[in-house]
Amino acid sequence: MAFATTLAYPAIMAIELACLGTADALGSGGRHCAGYRVRTKETQILLEAGPSILTQLKSRQQEMAALDGVALSHLHGDHFAGLPFLLLEYEHQTKRDRPFVVIGPPGTESRVRRLLDTLYWESRGRTFSFPLQFIEMVEGSQTEIGGFHLSGFEVPHQETEISLGYRLRADGQQLVFSGDTPWTDRLLRESENADLFLCECTDLHESSGRHIRYADIENNRKSFSCGEILLTHLGPEVQARVDEIPEPTAHDSLVVRLGDPMLR
Repeated sequence: MAFATTLAYPAIMAIELACLGTADALGSGGRHCAGYRVRTKETQILLEAGPSILTQLKSRQQEMAALDGVALSHLHGDHFAGLPFLLLEYEHQTKRDRPFVVIGPPGTESRVRRLLDTLYWESRGRTFSFPLQFIEMVEGSQTEIGGFHLSGFEVPHQETEISLGYRLRADGQQLVFSGDTPWTDRLLRESENADLFLCECTDLHESSGRHIRYADIENNRKSFSCGEILLTHLGPEVQARVDEIPEPTAHDSLVVRLGDPMLR
């Protein structure tokens, strides 16, 4: 596990995960809401686009034109409210000719466009000068973006809309992302053989019914068959106890290269 404050790294071969936002929906601990940059030598994508994603990218000197797209797990504000500003960045500041791909559950395109209209009503119905592609996924859907192969699986975070987790494959490595979800044994199957399982852990012992508790991780620790587990989407109680938790926990300046030993 490596730590850094910039995203301007030399070319790499392994999948690299940079944590840009690791808090729950309320920014507990002064952290940013959900956002991660995942890259290989040839492709860079975001997982989630929380409200401050553009600020986080720029503060870490991200080359904005290098991003190929974003995969959204679900359409709660702490996971996609920053996307309109990223799109406006490409319209007004960073020149972009190639497509920007937005992957998400059903309804992603309409919700993103409605949010854009709400934020900038005088420009409602806008079209962009660069190609903007939406790919909406459900259980079992697969797609490719650059060098990444993505497959989606449904998780029970919401009752009326689909929430997704993702498996990303590239260069012989696998990263699995839980998205937001309460505990389900399916996570054991989906994370099987992954080099890294990026798993939400919002609560400590008491359950909100929509998120994983650390107690769930602890109770199932011996059943996981993945390389490493990295806990994220941390609520205040979990953040207060990270020194007592044996699994690695994410923070907003953490950078991990899959296959490297994880510091504990």
